[in-house]
Amino acid sequence: MDQEAMPKPKHCRTQASSDETLLLPGLPNHLAQLCLAKINPSVLFSVCRSWRRLIYSPSFPPFFSLYAILSPPPPHHHHHNPNSPVQFSSLDPISNTWTSLPPPPSSPPLQLLHCHPSFLSRKLPIQWLSVSGRLVLVAATTHQFTPAMPRPLVFQPLSNQWSFGPPLPEPRRWCGVGTVGGKVYVASGIGTTYRGDVARSMEEWDTKRKEASSSWVKKACLKDGRFSREDVEAIGYRGKLWMVNSKGNAVKEGVVYDVQKDTWQDMPQGMLGGWNGPAAATINDDGHDDDVMYVVDERKGVLNKYVDENDCWEMVMESVVLREAEQVCAGRGRVCVVCANGRKIVVVDVVATPPRIWVVEPPPMLEVVAVHILPRMCRPD
Repeated sequence: MDQEAMPKPKHCRTQASSDETLLLPGLPNHLAQLCLAKINPSVLFSVCRSWRRLIYSPSFPPFFSLYAILSPPPPHHHHHNPNSPVQFSSLDPISNTWTSLPPPPSSPPLQLLHCHPSFLSRKLPIQWLSVSGRLVLVAATTHQFTPAMPRPLVFQPLSNQWSFGPPLPEPRRWCGVGTVGGKVYVASGIGTTYRGDVARSMEEWDTKRKEASSSWVKKACLKDGRFSREDVEAIGYRGKLWMVNSKGNAVKEGVVYDVQKDTWQDMPQGMLGGWNGPAAATINDDGHDDDVMYVVDERKGVLNKYVDENDCWEMVMESVVLREAEQVCAGRGRVCVVCANGRKIVVVDVVATPPRIWVVEPPPMLEVVAVHILPRMCRPD
């Protein structure tokens, strides 16, 4: 049955005003919202139109959705806007529909390159983060192979608005990008040309500070520039930033940045040895790092979690659909994995015993570049 066509309950109007929707008979709306907030939003969605509007309103506790950067498959790139073929969308888990995010600011124009027409087999990273309930786009590459982001671009789902972060002292690409405790870190990388001081540098931006007083702060440098490459991963976990300079089963180096001490150290051997694919750590609601880090072995299709006390990886589950994993995010009891060259998102419920798994398809004619879990967007009345 078409839910939009369901008959509206007779109590949908108040006695005081024919324009105000009554959520529950006999209760003012602010008290009705307290009652309805205890019910699963998927149940409210199926009852009536007024409750459906409520769960997407700013005053209602938000449920969580999947956010994705999407890109046309390589053969179709020339049919799209050459300045920015990528798109930003959100998957509503209740209605199971993809919705485009509002367009980002057009000045300056956003030029993000994921696949170059001359190098279709090679994908260039578009680096974004989930930071304190917001999406933060930090680094990417233009069609001229220069840094695409002179300053971060931030999307706030609860207000449906984009904003800019402070200008980067040295805009860069092919860098390590991570977050710890609501702060964004950019390590190593390359600007318009390679420079050793940039390849060894580390910058910090505290997103909790007011925009007028926020800026990037230089932190302790890396010992060399060997992390200036496109496969760098930087994961915030237990108050530290964990970085490797290569994905998959290739020989790699790993370092750990201690946020409190502002020092670098070598990565434990057990963690480094089992880091055989894309990784992610869960994030608490308050924006601080939780205690679970996951990695997907892209060759074997195995999801593992790190056991810090024993410096080893423990298998969560194995599935053929996890092979060819490209990117992963974790949160709210789910691990979401971009697989099969962006043609599917594999979702694993790691709370269930045994873990449950299902596949989400991207919108038609689009591939997934990266995903994150964040509060749902608000909808206008």
